[in-house]
Amino acid sequence: MSKDDRAGSRPEDEAGPLHGGPDEDYTPEQLAGMDREELNRLGARYDGVEVLHVDPPPAPGSALEKQAERQVSMAFGIAGLFALAFAVVYFGSGWFLPDWQWASDDNGWSALYTPLLGVGMGGALIFLGVGMVLFVKKLLPHETAVQDKHDGSHFDRTTTAATLMGGVDRVGFPRRKMIGRSLGFAGGALGLVLIAPLGGLIKNPNKGNPLGTTEWAEGVRLVRQDGSPVRPGDQEPGSLETVFPAVPGGNLAADAATMLIRLRPEQMSLLQPREGQADFGYGDYVAYSKICTHAGCPVSLYEQETSRILCPCHQSQFDVIQGAKPVFGPATRPLPELPITLDDEGYFVARSDYIEAVGPTYWNRERI
Repeated sequence: MSKDDRAGSRPEDEAGPLHGGPDEDYTPEQLAGMDREELNRLGARYDGVEVLHVDPPPAPGSALEKQAERQVSMAFGIAGLFALAFAVVYFGSGWFLPDWQWASDDNGWSALYTPLLGVGMGGALIFLGVGMVLFVKKLLPHETAVQDKHDGSHFDRTTTAATLMGGVDRVGFPRRKMIGRSLGFAGGALGLVLIAPLGGLIKNPNKGNPLGTTEWAEGVRLVRQDGSPVRPGDQEPGSLETVFPAVPGGNLAADAATMLIRLRPEQMSLLQPREGQADFGYGDYVAYSKICTHAGCPVSLYEQETSRILCPCHQSQFDVIQGAKPVFGPATRPLPELPITLDDEGYFVARSDYIEAVGPTYWNRERI
């Protein structure tokens, strides 16, 4: 400590306990001229820190210290391996690993994809925590100290920073290279876990035109909820049945539910298809999207006497005779019609996807 520093200090027996390190005792220039150890000791003296008990860490280079270092390094290394496994599963799917597709009845890779991600992230975080706990318990000194509370000042900020940096030095990372390397590996691998959500921008499954397309395509069969296909003679005239595309997860696709309606003879004579869609039906069957064009609610209430489909949410009504045109309520667009035909076995199949987006109007569509 410099002469000026000593001159600015006050003996404890003359002025009582020293608290706070007032700025008038030490100018910023004097504090700036001290090294970290001096600031640390000076801050402790002025702050009135009293160390009651200290349990020292293992002696440097001792067998106990080396054993603790190996345990900590192993925990951090395992955390890094779990995090790396997460990254391999996440980024490798569809590249050198099978591409996952969500389906309720899938018992293969797709069923394991999410659990493997959970195991990878969970294992990484658990072993990172284990490593930190072992490091603190086995390699850091444990001390009990008391200190009077006081207001802060420039002196306090300067000496506190020196105390914190001194604590970092006592942790001993520069000397414990094994722990430093394993922690660096774990931190890098966990960094991949943290940025994995950004991978969705690269591996975006909704490429193309997700709002304008569904699971329907040419040759895809119309099946019931239980997966059974539909023939023309399966429905009574004037009846409605909800059908789905016969693809994995087709009965769970939010935009693929379709109403297959068999018209009565008197309705057939009044049928007025929309322009360009006169051949979308097959015989006395027509198929319309089950998703209301107002707010996306499911429409399924069919009044065969009035030829109207009713949406129970906001009371929109669509006239089947006029190509499912809205005739009442807030909906402004007709229900999209699915072109249908029969396959070689006599079952209903789609001729193509819907030619327009199903569901409510969205921002880049022109209103029809």
